[in-house]
Amino acid sequence: MNTSTRVPAARAPDDAVRLRLDPHPGRTTVLDGAWWPRSTNALAELPDLVQALAGRRGEITHVLFNATEWDLPHPHRAGTGRRAVRLGWYTSQPSGLITVISDFGADRFDLLVVPPGVSQASADIAAAAAADPTDRRHTPELIAEIAHAG
Repeated sequence: MNTSTRVPAARAPDDAVRLRLDPHPGRTTVLDGAWWPRSTNALAELPDLVQALAGRRGEITHVLFNATEWDLPHPHRAGTGRRAVRLGWYTSQPSGLITVISDFGADRFDLLVVPPGVSQASADIAAAAAADPTDRRHTPELIAEIAHAG
């Protein structure tokens, strides 16, 4: 069913990327999963996310963010290991969503961003819903549910 993806085992458990993905991704789903960053500092959080997603659907080339939800600065590129990833900062990007684009046939991951300060229980519920291919809710609905529970 749904699986949690973690960075390599050499990392300490509390440093693991908090990421949950639909194990059978497809373009017919609303969301491909959820990411629960520890802060709103995208430059600090992004390298581990890109590493965790590496190889799933090709090389990550771009990440699109809602500019109002992340700390400044908002650079156009970020180093994430082997290469730089292009970053897009948009006020039109839906709240609570990042879009990760890869070079593998211009594929993409649409991920719910679970707010850093929510409880483990709220994060688990939201992540499970976002990674469930039968759940048709969009990020605003899931974010509202998190806020209501918290």
